[in-house]
This record gives sequence, structure tokens and C-alpha cells, in this order.
Amino acid sequence: MVKDKKLLGLAWQFPRYIIAYMSIREANLVDGEYYHIYNRGNSKQKIFHDNEDYSRFVSLLYACNSTNSFRIFTLAKNESPYDFEGGKKIVSIGAYCLMPNHFHILITPTEEKGISKFMQKLGTAYSMYYNKKYKRTGGLFEGKFKSQHLSNDRYLKYLFSYIHLNPIKLIQKNWREVGIKNKKEALEYLQNYKYSSYFDYLGIKRIQNKILNAENFPEYFPNNKSFQKEIFEWLNYKTC
Repeated sequence: MVKDKKLLGLAWQFPRYIIAYMSIREANLVDGEYYHIYNRGNSKQKIFHDNEDYSRFVSLLYACNSTNSFRIFTLAKNESPYDFEGGKKIVSIGAYCLMPNHFHILITPTEEKGISKFMQKLGTAYSMYYNKKYKRTGGLFEGKFKSQHLSNDRYLKYLFSYIHLNPIKLIQKNWREVGIKNKKEALEYLQNYKYSSYFDYLGIKRIQNKILNAENFPEYFPNNKSFQKEIFEWLNYKTC
């Protein structure tokens, strides 16, 4: 159930309002704590241009989450990154969403410096792919990844909705400020946007299910219907 609507309404419009209720830290990412990780392209440039780009990054969320090294070129032609069995996970991923020029990941480390190791592997692997494909050099991302420490249970739950509702900006950029003009259109768009973990919380079977480690997060959504209910409540709350 959505509570504290006045405060959360400000949070949807201006993410900086959340800062008072979250501990923001760039360092000391602690094992067992929860973090919102995000980053974007240099100068806000696009980092995903087509389905191949999105799919590569999503597959790397799985392949780079390992104590072992992963090299995409070592895979056989009929193999995918999801075939890679790389040993122990270094982080648990609870949710993610890719947008044309940025990404969001809800994450908790499972070993010391797990997030930093994972993000270094992920950033390096995708940057190498991107620079080779588009014949460019130099850094792809806008510096080091950003992190928000989610020390408040209420806002940890809120992030599941915040992350999964991000794609609505692609059909209505100012929806958080003015409300959703067409709830049916927004819901249909979310249900067809495959570059997030939204499908996984709907219970849709796909290879990308292997990315999430939901058992290491609070059980806010014990079933698919409870997740859908939470999303519907936010859509209703933000509808004009």
C-alpha cells in the first residue's frame, strides 16, 4: 500500500527529496546492505541504441556477477552469456531497468567489495563491446557509478516501483510532475518493455530470470499479484 503520499509525491517529482530519508554514500558499500546503483552516458549521451545493445548489457548483469572472470569471446557460437557458470555470486540483484542513456540496479553485496567488483566488470565489459561496435575510444560512462544506501525499509520497497516505472518517461517525459495522462497506455508500455526486471516480477518465464536473486531481499511481493497491485496503486496515484 502506498503511504505518506504527500512526501512520496515530492519524491517522484524531485528525487533529491529522497535524500533526507536515504544515506547517500559513494564508498564503504557494506555487505548485507541495500543500494540503488545508477549511472549514465558521458554528457548524457545514449549508451543503448538498439536491441543488441540492451540485450548485451542485460546478459552481462548475469555473466559479470561471479567470482570468476568472464570473457564473451571464449563462448562457443551456440552459447550465450547465460550459459556461463562462473562460481559464487558477488552481488544479489533485486531489480534493474535500462533506459536509452542510463541504467538503474537495486543491489546488495554478498562479499567484501562485491558491488565495486561487479560494477567494474560490468562497466569494462560493456564499454569494450560498445567502443568496438561503434568504433570509438574513451570512457563511455559519466565517471564512477553512483550509489544510494537504502537504510529505510519504506524506501527500499519504494525503489522497486521507482525503478520499474522508469520507462514511462519514454512515452511521457513529465509524468512525475503532471501525472499520467493515459494509464492504459502507460501500463501496456510497461508490459511490453523487456529491458527491465518487470517481466520477472510478473512471473513470465525467460532466460533473464537467472539475473535476479530476490531471495536476498525483503519479501515485499510474495506473489505476482502483490507486485502488480503495487504498480497499479502507483499508476492510479499518478494518473491525472
